[in-house]
Amino acid sequence: MHVPPKRFGAELRRARHERGMTLTRLASAVHYSKSQLSKIENGHQRPTAHLARRCEVELDCPGRLIALLPDPATPTSPAAAGPPSRRLVLTAGAATVLLAGGAPGGAAASAPGEQAGDGSLVDSARALLTHFRRMAQSCPPPTVLVPLAEQTRALVALAADSGSGARNGLLLVAARFAEFTGWMAQESGHDEAARRWTDHAARLAFDGGDHQLGHYGLVRRALMAYYRGHASETVALSAAAGDHRLAPRIRGLAAQQEAEGHALAGDHGASLRTLDRARDLLAAAEREEDPAPVGTSHLADPVTMFTGWCLYDLGRPAAAAEHLDAACAALPPQAHRNLARYGVRRALAHASAGEIDHACTLARTALTSASAVASYTIGLDLRRLAGVLGRHREHSGVRALAPDLTAALTLSAAAQTAPPLPKPA
Repeated sequence: MHVPPKRFGAELRRARHERGMTLTRLASAVHYSKSQLSKIENGHQRPTAHLARRCEVELDCPGRLIALLPDPATPTSPAAAGPPSRRLVLTAGAATVLLAGGAPGGAAASAPGEQAGDGSLVDSARALLTHFRRMAQSCPPPTVLVPLAEQTRALVALAADSGSGARNGLLLVAARFAEFTGWMAQESGHDEAARRWTDHAARLAFDGGDHQLGHYGLVRRALMAYYRGHASETVALSAAAGDHRLAPRIRGLAAQQEAEGHALAGDHGASLRTLDRARDLLAAAEREEDPAPVGTSHLADPVTMFTGWCLYDLGRPAAAAEHLDAACAALPPQAHRNLARYGVRRALAHASAGEIDHACTLARTALTSASAVASYTIGLDLRRLAGVLGRHREHSGVRALAPDLTAALTLSAAAQTAPPLPKPA
């Protein structure tokens, strides 16, 4: 539904008057200029979702303004936003039933590939995937996309020609390659390729007996929905991956993603409750032995990081900055992709909280890593940072940062020019 800016502006003015707040005071609270906020109230400028949430927090009217914003734009490719394939859903459902009944193959999730007859081949493939993951922390996604895709195909072909003892192990490591290929495709701005590789990874995992990794595909799909700005789809996909019969780590990662969906929808209570559940589940997962856990391996306290970003989406940038400060302090120096992603988000939170000098200092450090990895998804946050800092063009720190920020934005946009990813076989 498209809502004219004048309707949003009229509702904002009405909520402000109900609270007895002047335009000057509200502008100061949300760190907008009085003239910008006046243009929004008069319908001459379109509001952003973040401004709507910031105003809701300051005016204590949750959901009242965000409901008046148009839905996020439909992706270029309709299939990119489509639901998982029917085959994948049916396979996932059958796998969950088998898992609940303790059928053979369910245990494969704890140590994928251990049943392989040719352990040396599987171990070598795993080591190669670790190498690719390290590469991806320090170089643009297109650098690893094609090798990852080809390696996945090679492993699937080997599995088809192998005996029953080696087949499952090869399929499971191929599933890990396919899942990471999907993530790199998303980092390159290719949503349709990311979706196809993610679904392919889930099918390989189910075929190899790893029902946990198969369901992790839903978490990855939820992340794609989040980046498109689709709150309800993010929550629905994450909830589907939170089945109580799955391992704590899968459920914990799903809960983290679900919390981001609730935050995107402006539901503060649901978001924080789901983050508490994620923390408990991931703490339980830490007590289990898993030689090849899914999800990021560079965040010492992922829930704190997610909490920070959820608070930002909920219109609470100052609180978000505190959490992001704490979580970013534990990032390893070699994890350039994470240093860029969360460093930019940290700078954005401080900038939105009105701490322009500190935000520029943080951004300058993050841009060094962002330029190295040239990520499309990091570029989305860079554009948001540029928008916030653009409201302070006369600030000396903003002027000094502008050339480097523009260069990083150019590089992130160039990530979309990668050659089309070959379709999975």
